[in-house]
Amino acid sequence: MKRKMLLALSAALLAGGSLAAAPTLQADPAKAKVIVEQVCAACHGVDGNSVAAINPTLAGQSQQYLHAQLVAFKSGKRQNPTMLGMASTLSEQDMVNVAAYFSQQKVKPRDASDKTQLELGKQLYRSGNAATKLPACMSCHGPAGAGLPEKYPRLGSQHASYIVKQLQDYKGATVRNNVIMTDIAARMSDAEMKAVAEYISGLR
Repeated sequence: MKRKMLLALSAALLAGGSLAAAPTLQADPAKAKVIVEQVCAACHGVDGNSVAAINPTLAGQSQQYLHAQLVAFKSGKRQNPTMLGMASTLSEQDMVNVAAYFSQQKVKPRDASDKTQLELGKQLYRSGNAATKLPACMSCHGPAGAGLPEKYPRLGSQHASYIVKQLQDYKGATVRNNVIMTDIAARMSDAEMKAVAEYISGLR
């Protein structure tokens, strides 16, 4: 029972709520390339590896997770004015195609920018914090940050500052609405957020 509760608490850092149902349309990644070049590349890169830390790397993320986030942005469930504008121009088929395209791109390895944070970050990621009942991130996202496709997103090689921002948004429970992640983030100090984010950014 404890194991089941732990797994339930260790939900996706990046998830914007429950994942949408798997898309039923047939994906055509080739058709997405034009959309990616015209709409997505400026922030996320043509290959899904963003340069600016404010924008998440999308390469290697699961198709279902990416599709679910586009749906959430378009509906306003996940609040982001920029992404609302981008997603609102996409049809359901476009979103299925774009999600498939980025899921097939290869993520570029990243190194932690502040290696002084790695010891604490590793402890939190692998073991959590018993004192605050913080579950281990790897329970859902795996030891290498690869996540569990269709359930929990990939975290490895993500920008550390982006991860910190998402945790802060969860903790504030305003921009991102996810009951489980709000509870998890509420148990973390700013120092813990930074440390685990640095550790995650170097995972591969």
